[in-house]
Amino acid sequence: QVQLVESGGGLVQPGGSLRLSCAASGGTFSSYVMSWYRQAPGKERELVATISSGGGSTNYADSVKGRFAISRDNAKNTVYLQMNSLKPEDTAVYYCNAWATSALDYWGKGTLVTVSS
Repeated sequence: QVQLVESGGGLVQPGGSLRLSCAASGGTFSSYVMSWYRQAPGKERELVATISSGGGSTNYADSVKGRFAISRDNAKNTVYLQMNSLKPEDTAVYYCNAWATSALDYWGKGTLVTVSS
């Protein structure tokens, strides 16, 4: 059983930056593909970014390419999401996901990011 705890959310002005962290415990972190998802009010949850288990491969939603960067530190069991040039439409609850198989699929409780002036 993997436990995921997100942190780093908050209120930021448009154009600002935030770095989200997701600390994992209870499993072999380096075995998991890690992703960030987000869910805006009234919308479905969407995939934001994914990083391979070793960290050598990343993928991003078109809406965040060039602005967000996902990274991981397997020694610290932590995945990060650096978010730059934030826009009001980035406002959402951001969730961390750890996936190894369909039976090993875990979610954090989320952290709220609000982009507003």
